Amino acid sequence: MKIGFFTDSYFPEIDGVTYTIKLWREELEQDGHEVYVVYPDGDYEPGDREIPVKSVSNPFYPGYRIPVFKRPSTLPELDVVHCHGPATVGVLGRYYARKHDLPAVYTHHTPIEEYFHQNVKFESIADALSRLYVPLENALLRSFDIVTASTSRIERDVEHVQLPVGIDMEFFQPTDEDWYPDRTVIGYSGRLSMEKNVSEILRVAETLPEYDFVIVGDGPYRDCLEREAPDNVEIRGFLPREELPIFYSSIDAFVTASTADTLGLSTLEANACGTPVVASDVPPFDRTIGPDNGERFAYGDLEAMADAVERCLRSDRDTRAAIERYDVRQTLEHLEHLYRSVRSSGTASPADVTDDWFSDDSHSSPK
Repeated sequence: MKIGFFTDSYFPEIDGVTYTIKLWREELEQDGHEVYVVYPDGDYEPGDREIPVKSVSNPFYPGYRIPVFKRPSTLPELDVVHCHGPATVGVLGRYYARKHDLPAVYTHHTPIEEYFHQNVKFESIADALSRLYVPLENALLRSFDIVTASTSRIERDVEHVQLPVGIDMEFFQPTDEDWYPDRTVIGYSGRLSMEKNVSEILRVAETLPEYDFVIVGDGPYRDCLEREAPDNVEIRGFLPREELPIFYSSIDAFVTASTADTLGLSTLEANACGTPVVASDVPPFDRTIGPDNGERFAYGDLEAMADAVERCLRSDRDTRAAIERYDVRQTLEHLEHLYRSVRSSGTASPADVTDDWFSDDSHSSPK
């Protein structure tokens, strides 16, 4: 099949959507498909089957760009359109599918309205933007033949297939190399932006001066975090991808206070490398993190967060076994089935692609 990924988030920016598209593309092409990626242009040299769309700087979210429209006639002939965002490139993909009478799939990665509440100064304005935006995205999603999402609840008024984006379990596994053999280190990897709440990690680090904290990542809040970081916190930029398994294997616990993740790829990557995760008790972590692979805490409760860190450090858990169901090979097997179903029938039902990734009783409440 010739598959078109239409995304508003791509290299050189590093985030979960970018890496998911890269991983899915690699896996699908290994299975003999051709995958084209349509994305906003930027400081990135496109490779084979990567098609940039002219874009301008985003004044509201540094590092990301706002694409402008591209003529559909300049795009290759495709068999399936798969959109990964609701902005201009995603809309372009939906238009292309409709114009050429192609099946269209949408993957819901990010609750955009969360960014309004995190980045707009006045709550009343953020609420108004959310009330305006969500119905518009609902209307867009309903126009697709099938919608997928990593969790069973996506806060959208559409029927969807639960399909976790998956992680590369062959790549992310425990390593013999240990960067911190003589230290107890708690780590974090991800974007340093408001919705990730990395400042909460700085707060808990102050209450646990006997441990070292290493924060890996970059983003608009890096300068502010570096100014506020206590002495036992090291903040460094994004690591090369090939070094991430070493980092995850070297730390004693992974911690996140994010409240805006849809699956939390970095938490599962750490688990795959044998490291327990401390996460806030919010979606999706209330479904993905439990006694077998980590601890949860009530967001904003500093004492509970510190206690969760301590519990992870005191216990041994087979965290890798706990998250095997998120292996990307399972995800892609279901995704290819989804493509075949939607091509043959012109539509597909969520019943066509199901699994027990998230049973309601899969994890207990935080201690």
